Amino acid sequence: MPTVRDLCPEREKNPDPVRKTLKTVKLQFKVIPNGINRLDIEMSGKLNAEDMKIAIDELVSKSKNIENGKMLYEVIDFHLPSLGAIRIEFSRLPEMLRLMKKFDRAAVLTDKTWLKKVSEFEGALFPGLEIKAFDRNQKAEAEAWLSS
Repeated sequence: MPTVRDLCPEREKNPDPVRKTLKTVKLQFKVIPNGINRLDIEMSGKLNAEDMKIAIDELVSKSKNIENGKMLYEVIDFHLPSLGAIRIEFSRLPEMLRLMKKFDRAAVLTDKTWLKKVSEFEGALFPGLEIKAFDRNQKAEAEAWLSS
């Protein structure tokens, strides 16, 4: 009778190929200035602690001279951040709050319903910042809303 090793020799090299694939989710985080008072952000993947430090540094740096800003935040493939990333974000909360005060509006593009709700709820927590969520295929509508 054939064994698992005989039927699936690659299994011996990689006992759980699915788990290994899930652990290698790469982060893509881009902050792109778009005019004088606007940032476009693209995120895909999972943030770890080091990624979070870099992301916050980039956001702070590129929003330095922004007043009454607009933000277009496209979440392409969302994964919950690591606990280390969450700790970094909380440790830099005062800096993040100052950053959020530079913006009046943020449009979030995502296909995740729960992420839309969380984004809009987050907007209620920041006086002076209105956050509206859109499906990723509604980029034109999000652009129009930011410009209105």
